[in-house]
Amino acid sequence: MGKYDLPQVETHLYINGKWLEGSEGTVDVVNPATGETLASVQQGGEKETKEAIEAANKAFEGWSRTAPSERAKLMNKMADLVEEDSERLAKIMTMEQGKPLAQATAEIQTNVENLRWNAAQGQRIMGEIIPSPEGKQWQARKQPVGVVGAITPWNFPSNMIIRKISPAIAAGCTVILKPAKSTPLSALALMELFHKAGFPDGVVNIVMGDSSTIGKILSESDDIQKITFTGSTEVGQILNEQAAPTLKKVSMELGGHAPFIIFPDADVELAVDTLIKTKFINNGQVCTSPNRIFIHKEIKEQATKLIVEKIREVTVGNGLDDPTTGPLINEEGVKKVEEQLEDAVAKGAEILAGGHRLTDGEYANGFFFEPTVLDGVKKEMDIFYNETFGPVIPIITFEDEEQVIKDANDTIFGLASYFFATNIHTINNVSNKLQYGMVGVNDTTISNSATPFGGVKHSGFGRENGTFGVEEYVEVKFVTIASEK
Repeated sequence: MGKYDLPQVETHLYINGKWLEGSEGTVDVVNPATGETLASVQQGGEKETKEAIEAANKAFEGWSRTAPSERAKLMNKMADLVEEDSERLAKIMTMEQGKPLAQATAEIQTNVENLRWNAAQGQRIMGEIIPSPEGKQWQARKQPVGVVGAITPWNFPSNMIIRKISPAIAAGCTVILKPAKSTPLSALALMELFHKAGFPDGVVNIVMGDSSTIGKILSESDDIQKITFTGSTEVGQILNEQAAPTLKKVSMELGGHAPFIIFPDADVELAVDTLIKTKFINNGQVCTSPNRIFIHKEIKEQATKLIVEKIREVTVGNGLDDPTTGPLINEEGVKKVEEQLEDAVAKGAEILAGGHRLTDGEYANGFFFEPTVLDGVKKEMDIFYNETFGPVIPIITFEDEEQVIKDANDTIFGLASYFFATNIHTINNVSNKLQYGMVGVNDTTISNSATPFGGVKHSGFGRENGTFGVEEYVEVKFVTIASEK
């Protein structure tokens, strides 16, 4: 197999342990770096979604009663298979999504960690014996919620799947996965390994097809007890509304617009190095990506100069060639960046580096954009309030600590936030007042298997990862037992 050849991967739906053709034809998967068609993937619809629901419900009866230790054995076997197959999985991801191979490889390793962590945590889902009156015993039991509908995005097409499926199956739930239309191959490659690991038929299923059709069926079905979704706030609101009549459990990890604040006492070099490294993960196509860069006026000149120097070291190219960053996902992503920059410049902002689409040579058929630094950003510009999802660093100058906190919170989103400071009073004050589900202080590594991940406000509700993530997939049942006299 050549360097630029797609590894062999399944293209059918996976329902009840079988690979099936869909009733809705096929959809082409396109490499965003080259524009070439990688594969044609089977599409399902209402028929296949209902078949998957039936299979998952049937499988739940046995899987929910399977000993947690036995579930853990299968999950650890799956982790071993993912690790053994990491090179193929990473290459598939890079080719369909565009991110550099090194980032794809790291994402696959995160899958391994997540599977193993949840395999262990599933054996520690503890109930309680509650102090009770004489002659009675009060119990709080934790039981799997039921069948889960999991809907995942294209920007992390492998880990978003494992991060949802792992705690669900560890708790004893069964799952129906609907992956993103543009990146189904990573999901299918994982399904191959779930099958190889020997999970019972129906425990894990995958249906590709029209997102609105499948999402509506999953959300409205009384046979689905939980919906977990990562994606845009707009789609999350629709799914939440559709799920409301059935009163099922719902968790939503939605849009973000992360502030990145550099205070005057910060280690400026550390802050800038971390900013560049974090911003160009997945070319800025991350819900937790730094999107509004607030720099104190005392260090503004120093920090801005360093940012411009560092950004010129960022390389752009086909993810298989090991650049710093790859292409955007599609033409729509490129146009969004262009429109935000045009609006900002028209309203007084200045482009200090980059600012253009890359179209020559190797970039001709892909969706590439220059790493860009934008200075003089103000509130009247679209980029201040709208998530960019691209390789742009918008710089905003501030003077007052309380004002920058207010400006950082001036958004409907509340997923991730970051700031750099050394003063303990600043650290305590700002971390308390930032209205975000996650706060990174002198650090941006906020996603770990053992720590809670999620947002507030229009960034959603519920948590993934850690003990909080597993709890999303259980219900608490109270049992009172009266002893016989």
